[in-house]
Amino acid sequence: MKKRILFALAISGLCLSASAQKVQFTEFDLDNGLHVILHQDKTAPVVAVSVMYHVGSKDEDTTRTGFAHFFEHLLFEGSKNIKRGEFMKLVSSNGGQNNANTSQDRTFYYEVFPSNQLELGLWLESERMLQPVINEVGVKTQNEVVKEEKRLRIDNSPYGKFTEKIFAHLFDGHPYRWQPIGSMAHLDAAKLDEFIAFNKKYYVPNNAVLTIAGDLDIEKTKGLVKQYFAEVPKGAPVVRKEYKLPEIKKEIIDTAYDANIQIPAIFAAYRVPGMKSRESKVLGMISSILSGGGSSRLSTKMVDEKKTALQVAAFNYSLEDYGAYITLALPNKNTPLNDLLKDIDEEVLRLQTDLISESDYKKLQNQFENSYVSANSRMLGVAENLANGYTFHNKDTDDINKELSIIQSITREEIRAVAKQYLNKNQRVVLYYLPKK
Repeated sequence: MKKRILFALAISGLCLSASAQKVQFTEFDLDNGLHVILHQDKTAPVVAVSVMYHVGSKDEDTTRTGFAHFFEHLLFEGSKNIKRGEFMKLVSSNGGQNNANTSQDRTFYYEVFPSNQLELGLWLESERMLQPVINEVGVKTQNEVVKEEKRLRIDNSPYGKFTEKIFAHLFDGHPYRWQPIGSMAHLDAAKLDEFIAFNKKYYVPNNAVLTIAGDLDIEKTKGLVKQYFAEVPKGAPVVRKEYKLPEIKKEIIDTAYDANIQIPAIFAAYRVPGMKSRESKVLGMISSILSGGGSSRLSTKMVDEKKTALQVAAFNYSLEDYGAYITLALPNKNTPLNDLLKDIDEEVLRLQTDLISESDYKKLQNQFENSYVSANSRMLGVAENLANGYTFHNKDTDDINKELSIIQSITREEIRAVAKQYLNKNQRVVLYYLPKK
């Protein structure tokens, strides 16, 4: 049983993007709309080259879900100057590593190289942006890759479908209701010209942020960026639909069955404000109080003292338009799921009623300051956090330097107020996740 998956999800809600020390950066735009952010750090001879495209599963057609995640794979197929299968070989043979990931809101590609290979990283990403090869062979190949990924990560993975089940209710009427992996039937039905059109619409310089962090010379790097990216043609402006969901005013209860599990689970999820909001940061702090480590309230009560739970967690799944605040527990010794939910609810009510102690508040502040230092200890982390600021915080790249002061300004009264406003029974989805017999 992959309990670690659930634990990793819980921890991911605490990974915040800022630093206790000010992150210096230089930024500028090319004529084609590409936003460029440079961060110099010569402490190690490495450099991270990344491109964040502001496109995720949220931007897909309801009959063509899975396109953004599909393109995460498809744009490794090669370009007019990079043969099929050569992209990753070029990276590894030059001492680098690379990968990509897709969320509901963005797609992020990156390479980390020895700093003397900076130019190679820029060339690879410019090729991906300027002239990717999108043909029937590549589409068919990556379609099989995505199907296998879905089988491994979701269909055959313990508890692999809980977000799918929860989000379908929590975000009914919004594209967040489907998962980034999308529908295999939609991908099978798509024609080549649909993939080409999706690329032309979203994978353009004016919908992207190029961020380079590490051992670099600012002025020289500016010249290299212009050399490799200035010729990429600007795309049409990306116009996004805005969604305003009605409030959830009555508890929604559902049951899911999973053939991959032997131990059931209980989930309670609440729709909350998105990542731009101050409340999202408060909810991150609430997660730490409830389940951030062995001394947290839920772990102490349910795992250590009562021994009713094998695992318990609370985390804020923060997205651009909204967020999902999710609590969960796996029973120990056949404890009824409703008993676990009752214990979680009692701790939420305690947060809604009583202020946390001054000592717990100080401990919380210290935890988050340490998280900020850790978040920017690697060049790839700095690159991603700088890009996130520009992409998701009203083009404010300096958001990376503001988050810690915001956290430090959050009061005990505010923690209580946010818990009271958003974590109520009549505003949630409860999911009973049971073994399929």
